[in-house]
Amino acid sequence: MTSIKVYKPEDREAWDHYILSHALAGPYLTSSWKEAIEHSYGHRTMYLISRDGDFITGVLPMVLIKPFLGRAGLISLPYCDYGGLITDSLDGAGSLLEKALELAAENKAALEIRNAHVLPWAERELVQITEKCRMTMQLPDSSEQLWKSFKSKLRSQIKRPVKEGLVSRLGSTEMIQDFYRVFCRNMRDLGSPVHSSQWINCLVKSFGENARVCVVYKDGSPVAGGILLLHARTATVPWASTLRGFNRLSPNMLLYWTFLEYAADNGFACFDFGRSSPGEGTYLFKKQWGAKPEPLGWYRLAGVGSANGTSGVNGSLRCTGERIWRSLPLPAANFLGPRIRKYIDL
Repeated sequence: MTSIKVYKPEDREAWDHYILSHALAGPYLTSSWKEAIEHSYGHRTMYLISRDGDFITGVLPMVLIKPFLGRAGLISLPYCDYGGLITDSLDGAGSLLEKALELAAENKAALEIRNAHVLPWAERELVQITEKCRMTMQLPDSSEQLWKSFKSKLRSQIKRPVKEGLVSRLGSTEMIQDFYRVFCRNMRDLGSPVHSSQWINCLVKSFGENARVCVVYKDGSPVAGGILLLHARTATVPWASTLRGFNRLSPNMLLYWTFLEYAADNGFACFDFGRSSPGEGTYLFKKQWGAKPEPLGWYRLAGVGSANGTSGVNGSLRCTGERIWRSLPLPAANFLGPRIRKYIDL
């Protein structure tokens, strides 16, 4: 008989074991993501577990985001490509969804479940809300094999930044400051509030040996950076940034090659480039490496408006906000950004 309980600290090991062993799970569903959200942004987490006796048969991680203005959102999961329902049976999925709807009603919150894969059965209760996709590629057993699989044009693009004197370094918490310098400026230039440095620090520390930070340097100064999260046999890039003034040197090619080389040489079978909109620039950039699209299954309760993430913001209003944000002095954007970003669930 299926029972539903709310995650408690003593469930951490069992939760992570289930996530690591499930083919449809990923790094965002681990307890490390939960801990980083709680410690850096202070949001309330509601992680649900379905059990059959002593065995976990499904999970649904959710985070309650309550802005000062507007409607609260119960999101699975914020700040990443997916969270969602991971279950072994439709019965377990139904029980988890029923409990999620109950919690959303109690908290007067919009419910959004963002799955890594489309859930055909969910359309009876939920409305699909995105056309974005994950871009993933299968990796060979070594970076040497991967390199040989690339066309000559792609290999030339990877070699170019090295010829221009750029170097990449892969590390952990000691690289965060240099990564964040690039990340802050890039997000301001994109017209988007930046995550807090506390969030990045908490995330990398929570993931520990399952997180890598890469920074690309030109003459000792950081010009590109990214974060790599490791989960089972999948390596995932949640954030990557470059300084626009150095785009002509292609630091992003060296950045991604450094990540791909590491993943291939350390036994990872799949590389997740993250989400993109089909046909857009980031989609084409990822496609050139050999990545293929996998539709995301993002859903909202039928008839219920969105929470306060940018998924529910009017297009023209969003463009206006981005234009204003790009005009801010960098110190102002860095001060205001984290105070706003914690309430933007995308």
